[in-house]
Amino acid sequence: MKPKLEISPDFTLEDIRKIRDYNYEMTKNMTSKEMIDYYNKGAEKAYERMAELKEEKKKKQ
Repeated sequence: MKPKLEISPDFTLEDIRKIRDYNYEMTKNMTSKEMIDYYNKGAEKAYERMAELKEEKKKKQ
């Protein structure tokens, strides 16, 4: 079962701990290859989101 990650609107130090615990639970039984793929997938989504935000910023200027 996939753990659920809930972050508070204030983003506190406790939220950082929750993220670390979540990532541990998601990756604890993965092989090195599976971990690399897991983090690369997340990074790909982050890069896509950054590109979207960059485009939005260009449109506003």
